[in-house]
Amino acid sequence: MPRIILDLFANHSLFLPKSYYLNKSTKIILNYLLGAGLFTWLAYSIYSQLIHRDNLQQSLLQMGDSLQQRGWMGIFIVSILMLFNWGLEARKWQKVVKPLEEVSFLRAFSAILSGVSLSINTPNRVGEYGGRILYLKNKNKLKAIAATIVGSFSQLIVTIIFGLIGLIYYVNNFTLVKDHAYTTTTFWQKILLGTLVVICALTILLYFRLQIILSVFEKIPFLRKVKVFVQIIVKYSSGDLRYLLLLSALRYMVFSAQYLILLDALGLEFLWIQAFLLNSIIYLVMAVVPTIAIAELGVRGKVSIFFLGLLSSNTAAIIAATVGIWLINLVLPAVLGSVLLLGVKIFKEK
Repeated sequence: MPRIILDLFANHSLFLPKSYYLNKSTKIILNYLLGAGLFTWLAYSIYSQLIHRDNLQQSLLQMGDSLQQRGWMGIFIVSILMLFNWGLEARKWQKVVKPLEEVSFLRAFSAILSGVSLSINTPNRVGEYGGRILYLKNKNKLKAIAATIVGSFSQLIVTIIFGLIGLIYYVNNFTLVKDHAYTTTTFWQKILLGTLVVICALTILLYFRLQIILSVFEKIPFLRKVKVFVQIIVKYSSGDLRYLLLLSALRYMVFSAQYLILLDALGLEFLWIQAFLLNSIIYLVMAVVPTIAIAELGVRGKVSIFFLGLLSSNTAAIIAATVGIWLINLVLPAVLGSVLLLGVKIFKEK
């Protein structure tokens, strides 16, 4: 893996001497070896995590029993929506890298799946960046990281906004403190809400004023050398940024719908608007808590039980749905992405 990272810098004399450049025959050999090596490592990693996952077998049995009774239409719809989920992300990435190079939607979709595959064992899915940029020309790889962050930024804003709405609903309807048969909003809950509102406002302001980030790179001496790799962030117009937010909001609705549909298919009784609002808090927590993608299941399961348990005591269905979404939205795309990596030229000519 370090060799791949070094190659990202191979066409930038700022970082590496000319002696580092690889000849064509060496690149061909390394492309085959690294592609096969990555596939083997990722496949083994996914397999080992699956067989050691707590409650996986019980959850799958619960899912099977519920689906036999209620039909498989729900899981079929959720699986189809998985394609829309990552398809919207592919369209976002296609848009953010457009100033660097034109990428077809199919290539962008392949890059997204490869990113999911490489992110499976990295904190907060940072491996996604490495998987995606493998599909670009060497000269654009480092610049594409900053572009990709802009797309992730738009998704974070949407997550914070919906999470804030969900948290307001939670505070007003499901308080942690009860006093004389009525709920009260505690001082610390108000502080938390106020802090989130401020963070949300500042995040949106920074998103539409990305030149602030570039000015920071210009003013700090040790960041000036890499300023060239972040200049792309100021090339997006307000219309482009709004379009990214729209795609992020649509994607948010899609993966929220996936979870609620699967919960319904597994027999959980709930009001959809309540479940959507409480689920938005779950996504907010998952966005801010550092974790490794493959380990998200345990964290998400506990958080889901805490919030969705307010609507139903059917803990088994909540856990089963959490496992199902994890398998459909993360593990399945990761497997597909690892296969796609076999055909990617990690070392390109230019």
